[in-house]
Amino acid sequence: MTTSTSSSTPEARRLLENRALLRHPNMQAFLKAIALAEGGGYDFRYGAVHGRRNDPWRFSDYSTHPGPGRGGKVTAAGMYQITRPTWREMGAKMGLRDFSPATQDLAAVEILRTIGADADILRGDLEAALDKASRRWAALPRGKGRTGRYPPQPSIAFDTFAAHYRTAGGTLA
Repeated sequence: MTTSTSSSTPEARRLLENRALLRHPNMQAFLKAIALAEGGGYDFRYGAVHGRRNDPWRFSDYSTHPGPGRGGKVTAAGMYQITRPTWREMGAKMGLRDFSPATQDLAAVEILRTIGADADILRGDLEAALDKASRRWAALPRGKGRTGRYPPQPSIAFDTFAAHYRTAGGTLA
């Protein structure tokens, strides 16, 4: 992970705060559940498929965001299907320059902080966290008994998300 070198910059402080958030079991579980919903992998561009050999939509150069996937327009990539503009915005807040797995995790935490879902996640309030996070991740439900925000984009069921979150070590309020 490439970062700025000064520990006194706002970016360095934000990075340290996000690393601390990333260590929380509920945050780790929420991120794992997002990855399940989005179908991502750290080396996935939009269009990659789990288990496909020689998948043309996988990448191996983590020095920067890989850019468009299948179809040449959608830039969603990585474990959390983060778009290039979002990666630039979130990475800049922490001085991150690459698209390594560690950077992807930190960018996802920064997204959750930016939308105000981090406190909900730490408390284990999935309903509140998903209501916010579903604005950024189309595959997430808005809450219990509610679909995603962007039909006809498919979204994972709340119960499936919650079960994966709990299996990954998350606790509920």
